[in-house]
Amino acid sequence: MEIRILGPGCPRCEEVEKRTINALAELNVDADVQKVTDIKKISGYKVFATPALVINKKVKASGRIPSAKEIKQWLQEEK
Repeated sequence: MEIRILGPGCPRCEEVEKRTINALAELNVDADVQKVTDIKKISGYKVFATPALVINKKVKASGRIPSAKEIKQWLQEEK
């Protein structure tokens, strides 16, 4: 599974990363998690608001911090 957390490194982006890593651990799912902070790379995902969460090249959330429950649901859908 490929997960990208898009954002400049703000506290909101850090929270998305933390919730995502916790959800992966709870579900015992392996994933390649990377933070993307380069604005040009972020715009390549057609995301106009950060933080954003991308799972398997699909934008799941943009401009908000998704709940832990939402993240778990998305991870299970993408397994």
